[in-house]
Amino acid sequence: TLKKIKKQQQDVKGFLAANKIEFEECDIAADEDNRKWMREHVPEDSRPATGNPLPPQIFNEDRYCGNYEAFFCAREDNAVYAFLGLTAPPGSKEAEALSKKTQM
Repeated sequence: TLKKIKKQQQDVKGFLAANKIEFEECDIAADEDNRKWMREHVPEDSRPATGNPLPPQIFNEDRYCGNYEAFFCAREDNAVYAFLGLTAPPGSKEAEALSKKTQM
């Protein structure tokens, strides 16, 4: 539903803004080119069985990161920077978790 999509979009944008991760929001409702680009760049194995992929779909430039569910799981696991293909900043929960893994 539209309400659910809007909430998920706000959730992603709020997290990115709170963590000072730069992002560009692309409106697919008002811009046919954005809609077409998103649909072409979501990999086959990440598409729904029927219909088109629904927003939010998350990309780092042209690299597909995942949908809201994948973002949510990465956030729960303190792995959003890895999910986005970014280096976790020093002092972040993710950087601390990574340094603990490499020390083992």
